[in-house]
Amino acid sequence: MTGVTEAAAGVSVVIPVKGRVEPTRRLAASLAVAAANCPEPVEVLLVDDSAEPQARQHRITCDRHGIRYVATVEPYVGAKRNIGIGLAKHDLLMFTDSDCLVGPDALRRHVEAVRSAPARVAGVAGPTFTDPSPTTMFRIMRNSHLLNWDFERPAEGGELVWATTSNLMLRRAAVKEVGGFPSRCLDVVGGEDLELGIRLSKRGYVIRAVPDAVVTHDSMCTDSVRTVCRRLYGYGRSEQWLSTVHPDRRVPHANLVTALGLTASVSAALVRRTRGRSLLLTPVVAGAAVAVGALRRYRVERPPPKVGDVALRTVLEWCFDAGAVVAAIRLRRPTQLFTGFRAEGKPGADRKS
Repeated sequence: MTGVTEAAAGVSVVIPVKGRVEPTRRLAASLAVAAANCPEPVEVLLVDDSAEPQARQHRITCDRHGIRYVATVEPYVGAKRNIGIGLAKHDLLMFTDSDCLVGPDALRRHVEAVRSAPARVAGVAGPTFTDPSPTTMFRIMRNSHLLNWDFERPAEGGELVWATTSNLMLRRAAVKEVGGFPSRCLDVVGGEDLELGIRLSKRGYVIRAVPDAVVTHDSMCTDSVRTVCRRLYGYGRSEQWLSTVHPDRRVPHANLVTALGLTASVSAALVRRTRGRSLLLTPVVAGAAVAVGALRRYRVERPPPKVGDVALRTVLEWCFDAGAVVAAIRLRRPTQLFTGFRAEGKPGADRKS
């Protein structure tokens, strides 16, 4: 990141992208409406590392909507956002994703909130709701805390340590003060928004929620088993990376995949002594874990969901723990097989998920 330079009052919207041509077109159209309703000037920067012909399609979209197209070979999302920050000409930075739609009043509400906030408020964040879908997978995962809580949390108002970059406006000076987003994570995307929020928090900043500044997320992210598992697996991996960057926020966590792995190892070691009966231990433990997890969800959700739905959701959410296990092994940190990461509050508080 370069040093802080004088910036004109206004909003610079930074969008990292790779592929996703049609969703980006829809986002660009939504931003055109939001910009027209904003009381301050708005520029939009699309930072793209797509290959042709997708890059050409993005350039056409940018020309149509007056968006500044920025080509890059940088694949990491945090690095792409930093490129946009370096080119931004305004003092407020709005971050959203290519598979989102920005509400018509979102920019206006964000600007009004941040302009009236004290200097300790680094920026503002609104909720991101997933566009409803008729698919079975969407119904099953709609109430998944791991998938949706961080996106929807600003709807409750108050002050936050961090917020997702699907709907986040920050003061450019505050972002540059802490050095911008991490340019490298464990994966090309995952955890960079949380990590930035923690560094802002350590400098004494907070992020203020704006419940009525709404962004809508494409439902494709929860429409199939594959996409759900990939998202949860990635979240688990990013948690372990965050634990290495901010070890003070590491907390004990009973990782179910770790527990099942240990159970399988013990049962295999006891095969001869138990004449094979120990092989039943792993499925019994797995079944008990599913039953307990599903029952806990069934009791707290209103209206009560289908029993099969909460059982399947419980199993799918193990992808989060699987990602954490794989990342801990890759990072050569075996002790993290038994820990999680706490994003909010003081070290030692409950794990975020």
